Amino acid sequence: MSRRHSPGFTLLEVLIALAVLALSMSAAIKAVADYTNNQSYLRDRTLAMWVARNVLIEHQVRKEWPKVGELKGSSEMGNREWRWLAVVSQTEEQELRRLDVEVYPIDSEDDESPVSILSGFLVQP
Repeated sequence: MSRRHSPGFTLLEVLIALAVLALSMSAAIKAVADYTNNQSYLRDRTLAMWVARNVLIEHQVRKEWPKVGELKGSSEMGNREWRWLAVVSQTEEQELRRLDVEVYPIDSEDDESPVSILSGFLVQP
């Protein structure tokens, strides 16, 4: 009796091919998920930086001389609410104050790190 081989794949070859396909698909899905998370993080950082710049520019344009201490507020940017904390500190120059603006999502916890931080200076009018 002679044994004939039929053309095609054996069960073992099919299982190995499926395992390789599953591994490659899971790697592709992870890459897409990482890309999506990175995009939303960069969007949030950009919006938070715009909020911080707006706060700093508002204080510069008003030409008010803020007291040393903390200022708090909120702003809307990109259909999202942001809360900001501005810390005013005195510099070595009497006519110059430093303004450090930290921006957080409105729904964040107090101990969470800011999404964006911006520092600038105000000149006494």
